[in-house]
Amino acid sequence: MSSDSAPPGFELPLRLLLAFRVIIDELHERIAREGHPDLRPMHGFVFQAIGPGGTTAVELGRRLGVSKQAAGKTVEQLERLGYVERGSDPDDARRKVVRLTARGTDCLVRSARIFDELRLQWSETLGEERLRALESDLRALAPGDPFRFDTPRWFGSP
Repeated sequence: MSSDSAPPGFELPLRLLLAFRVIIDELHERIAREGHPDLRPMHGFVFQAIGPGGTTAVELGRRLGVSKQAAGKTVEQLERLGYVERGSDPDDARRKVVRLTARGTDCLVRSARIFDELRLQWSETLGEERLRALESDLRALAPGDPFRFDTPRWFGSP
């Protein structure tokens, strides 16, 4: 391919996916060193879908785009790891609500800090102006809510 010709169309989505993987893999390496070695990329989507107020397994499954059973299996795994807990809904004792534990919240706080650090690294590599332009371009090409919790389902069930 000459320097004048455009790369093949299939390269763009692969490069975008690779950039995502680079960030997520680095996040998980760092978060493991900070006391969260059992986390998987899918867990971040689950934490966000649970939200600050908690949710039911049925609602979690809906938000993630998976069955209630798949959501329940993920909740069981995260409960064993100490990231979530199940309890009664104060408004309806028959409903079981999944909530983040202090460990789950700690993981989110650390992740947010690490994402900021990774963005700073990219800014140092590309320059802040180029990085902001890239972010702006991505917002134009991929508008809408960036919090698509059903992304793991899109790749395959959790």
